[in-house]
Amino acid sequence: MIKYKTEAEIAIMREGGKIHARILKELAKKVKAGVKTDALNTYAEQLIDEAGCTASFLGYQSYDAKRPYPAALCVSINEEIVHGIPNDGNERILFEGDIVTLDLGLTYKNFITDAAITVSVGKISREAQTLIQATKEALDRAITAMRLHGHIGDIGDAVMQVAKKHGFGIIEGLSGHGVGYSVHEEPFVPNKAKRGEGPELKEGLVIAIEPMFSLGSRDIKRLNDGYTYITRDKSLSAHFEHTVVVGYDGKVEILTK
Repeated sequence: MIKYKTEAEIAIMREGGKIHARILKELAKKVKAGVKTDALNTYAEQLIDEAGCTASFLGYQSYDAKRPYPAALCVSINEEIVHGIPNDGNERILFEGDIVTLDLGLTYKNFITDAAITVSVGKISREAQTLIQATKEALDRAITAMRLHGHIGDIGDAVMQVAKKHGFGIIEGLSGHGVGYSVHEEPFVPNKAKRGEGPELKEGLVIAIEPMFSLGSRDIKRLNDGYTYITRDKSLSAHFEHTVVVGYDGKVEILTK
C-alpha cells in the first residue's frame, strides 16, 4: 500500500532534503585518486552527525540479506551498480579514471530521503563521461515527465527513451521506490515501463527515482557480501537519484536538490 505524506511531513522532508543535497555535494569534493572508500564513509558519518541527522542505510537489513548494511554511505566503483560497501575491511582505493557512485540515505526528524550521484575520479574516458551525462539526463527527463494524475509508467518510459537514444543498457533488475517513513516503500518505480501504466501520481506521493545505465549488459549479479550489485559483464555503470514529491499544489518538487 502506498503511504502518502501530509503537507507537514513533506515540509520536514524538504528541510532534510536540503541537508542531504549539501552533504552529497561535500562528499563529491572528496572523490580523488588515492582516497580510500572507508575515508568517504567516515566523512559521511561526520557530516551527518554535524547536521543532527542519522544515516538511514547504517544497520538497514533487506529481507534476503544475512546481515545489516555496515556503513552510512554506499560507494560503488565502475562495474558496481549500487550498494557497494565502503568499509568492509578490504581497503578499497579510488584510482584515476574510475567512476564512483555515492548513494546516501538520510533520516531527518524521523523522515528519510534518498539520493545518489555518479562522479569521476580525475580524467575519465569519453565513453564513461557520456554514460554519466546520459544517466543524469535520464533522471532529469523522468522528473520532467511526472504530472499530477499521470502514472508511474511515465517515469520509466522517460528513462527508457534516454537509454535508447544513447544506446546504453537499462538496469531493469533494480528500481526506484517510495520513501519517507522507511527506506523502501511502495510503489515500485521501474526504469523501463509504458506511459500510462502503473499507479496514479497523486498529491502526497514521495518517491525515489533512480535510473541506472551500463555501457554493456543490463544483466546484474549480487556479490557474496550480500549487498553489492554489479553488471554481469563487468561493464561500467552509472546511477543518479533524487527524492521527488507530488505536492498538494499539484506541482512536482525535487526534495534533494
